[in-house]
Order: sequence, then structure tokens, then C-alpha cells
Amino acid sequence: MSYTPRLKKKYLEEIVPALQEQYQYKSIMQVPKLVKICLNQGVGAATSDKKLVDTAVSEMTLIAGQQAVSTIAKKSVSNFKLREGMPIGCRVTLRGVQMYEFLDRLIAVALPRVRDFRGINDKSFDGRGNYTLGVTEQIIFPEINIDKINKITGMDITFVTTAKTDAEALSLLKLYGMPFKNQNK
Repeated sequence: MSYTPRLKKKYLEEIVPALQEQYQYKSIMQVPKLVKICLNQGVGAATSDKKLVDTAVSEMTLIAGQQAVSTIAKKSVSNFKLREGMPIGCRVTLRGVQMYEFLDRLIAVALPRVRDFRGINDKSFDGRGNYTLGVTEQIIFPEINIDKINKITGMDITFVTTAKTDAEALSLLKLYGMPFKNQNK
């Protein structure tokens, strides 16, 4: 028997029927679904210290459970001492089993570890059904060993869905269990 992530099973058994009833979809193929989760981290101080990008790549690989790649600058900006082709950040795109496992860890373990956590903002949608969440400290993830951290950095986490509107995407993410601030709407 093959392994099915907990949230994928929840999507198929609970979320699809709930969204189909809420938005009156004629086919289950119209129900929005999570396509991928993109993690992105810009390392601005990498212009002076090249090792910071390597550290960021290794930390993001630990967090995501999948190898991260470094991103390079497309343009030179003299004010930032930035040359074209310099490594300036890292990113990783999660799909399938890794995506569901990361989402499960994010909702159940990482977000509750944020200091003074009162829920995530429900206004960060882009108008096309995608949601971006900014994390200010990478130490909220249990995979990161706090003793080996020399610099606390943040990252952006983007949830790409097939939803046509922000309301549909919000409903989808709420049903997955994302802790939004204004749950009563």
C-alpha cells in the first residue's frame, strides 16, 4: 500500500465535498486545489559574505525536505554593491507528497511556535487565488538547531492554488486548517 499524506486524504474526503457544497460546483474538477508551495529567501547581506547563501540553502533544504537552489542576481545595482550573476538568495518549490508534508508541519508545529501568535493575515492574497505568507524567523521550524544559527533570517512562503477568486482560496486554506486571524467570517 502506498503512503498518502494526512492533508491529502483530508482534502479528498472533507474539503472537496465542503467546497462543492459552498460554491455549488457542478463537477469535482472545478473544486480549487493546492498546486504547489514555493519557499523563497532573499539574503541581502550575501553581497559582502558569500557563505550566507550556502547557509540559507542548507537551512531551507532542512526545512523543506527537498534540495533548495540558490538564486542569482539578474541585474547589477551599484548602490547595493550587487553584480549580475552573484548568488543573492535561495528558493525551493514543493509539489505532491512533500508539499502536503510541509503544509502539515507548518500548520501543526511551526506557526504555533511564533512568538505572540494571534493568527496569520487573511489579506495577503494576490487577486488570482494565491496566498503569500511572510515568516520573520526561520527558527520556528523544529528542523533548525538554534545553537548552530549565526543569523536569524526570514522567508516568504507562497501557496499556489487553482482557485479563481481570493474568497475560494481563503475557504480552501481555512479548510486545510490555516490559522487566519478573522476566523469568524
